[in-house]
Amino acid sequence: MSKRARLPNGVGLGLRWEFLEEVVDGPALDVAFFEVSPENYMRRGGYFPTMLERVAERYPLVTHGLTLSIGAVEEPSADYLAELRAELARLLVPHHSDHLCFSSAGERFMHDLLPLKFAEANVARVANRARRVEDALGVPFALENISYYGHLGRREMPEAEFIARVIDQSQVGLLLDVNNVYVNCLNHGGDAREFLRQMPLDRVVEIHVAGHATNARGLTIDTHGSAVAEPVFELLEWTLERTGPLPVLLERDNDVPALAELVGEVGRLTALYARATQCFEERHAASA
Repeated sequence: MSKRARLPNGVGLGLRWEFLEEVVDGPALDVAFFEVSPENYMRRGGYFPTMLERVAERYPLVTHGLTLSIGAVEEPSADYLAELRAELARLLVPHHSDHLCFSSAGERFMHDLLPLKFAEANVARVANRARRVEDALGVPFALENISYYGHLGRREMPEAEFIARVIDQSQVGLLLDVNNVYVNCLNHGGDAREFLRQMPLDRVVEIHVAGHATNARGLTIDTHGSAVAEPVFELLEWTLERTGPLPVLLERDNDVPALAELVGEVGRLTALYARATQCFEERHAASA
């Protein structure tokens, strides 16, 4: 990749160490792009960053962070942001994203993505911080809606309104995880399509899908450890019919199967993608 470019539309796959060498040395895959978590490669030398550079020679890359903790009380570390900026520049990614959540308190890191209180004060605070983060990173920045299993304190607004207002006030992008929307609606009530109607779909820069599981107590967990469920496929198609072509990312972080199986799932998503985007184009042509 000689210069920064827009992430291609189509279906990509989360890059995992389990199949890193196969991606680098194997035959070309029908995968539009790969997504990586830069924290897994920053501050490393030798094998891993070298292999990532080799992936970037064959496929477009985009980065998706895990540790920004944009909603924490403390500001993100200036050293962390500087190192992250350098990694994004090295990989020439078109944009960077992280989660609309907090995952740290002081020097303690919780290793989980925890929801913010859906409150007016948090809208303003996180929106201001997101703008500063985008400036610090030097690339367009996006926030992802998370799955969550409990809310801190009394809500001042619904989740959909909270997300939409943060995105509107910050003017950063939205990384829309439709599996998280589905999981939250199962656990907390509500209609997933109605939730999406309240999202700023014109701000979406990328869409995520993943698998989930329901535990013995009936709670649905965003595990990223199984194939995408049929209702999430349907929700993705409904969304793409309204957004038009966007990059779609298949996540699989646990119980990672053989690469061939994941590429097969990418193929199914690609067929869905073609149907949905054709529907979008036909609708717009009819209304023109």
